[in-house]
Amino acid sequence: MAVQPEGTPCWADAMFSDVEGAKRFYGDVLGWTFGESASEYGHYTQAYADGKAVAAVVPPRPGQEGQSAWCLYFATADAAATARKVRDEGGEVLMEPMQVGDFGTMALARDPSGAVFGLWQAGTHEGFEATAVPGAYCWAEVFTREPEKSDAFFPAVFPYEAKQLQDAAVDFRIFELNAAPVLGRMKMTDDFPPEVPPYVNVYFTVDDCDAAVQRAVGHGAILRFGPTDSPFGRFAVLSDPQGANFSVIDVATTQGEMPAMTDV
Repeated sequence: MAVQPEGTPCWADAMFSDVEGAKRFYGDVLGWTFGESASEYGHYTQAYADGKAVAAVVPPRPGQEGQSAWCLYFATADAAATARKVRDEGGEVLMEPMQVGDFGTMALARDPSGAVFGLWQAGTHEGFEATAVPGAYCWAEVFTREPEKSDAFFPAVFPYEAKQLQDAAVDFRIFELNAAPVLGRMKMTDDFPPEVPPYVNVYFTVDDCDAAVQRAVGHGAILRFGPTDSPFGRFAVLSDPQGANFSVIDVATTQGEMPAMTDV
């Protein structure tokens, strides 16, 4: 697999105080299987869909217990240089670039609106081994209350072009790489409780959205929105039993015409 272009979403992981509980939940909801826990890397455990690496789970670092959240990583050829860009453009580097064996180099950052994300400079681990197939990552959106900050930040850090949805009722933008959509940005409405911080919402692909939601809720998840149809697929937004937000989407079940977008 070729190294991903700069700014490509390339990996996702999450910290869980109850890792075994998370494995049971996502195993049942998304069909994941799991590799061996790597004790030398903080018991980092990769998840697989049909034998392909698609995500990872890990226990929290000291002091971060009970703060489960999915983190999306963006590919970079130079994590240190991209971290400098993050700072230069008003973001915050939460964890300086750190080499992870021969797998690669990671960093954690926060955009000026408060959304946390990761950087990944690939070594032997190049990222997702599959995308947009059942159980695998498909899409992500930055949910923010201050869209103007995210809109300025991400194209300054990564080589993105932006398009804005032509809909006065919804403030939604898409960032593209080489004319291909790679990331969305959604303004958080008053429907979001004030205690919910800005975040990057990760979508995982499923064969049947309604069935996946039923499994998730049956295992203790909270349904936040949907299931609903869209031109992109039938999707729903959930919080898992430990509080990590994520979405599921059936990309084969679409309805309606693709929305009009304007270059910005």
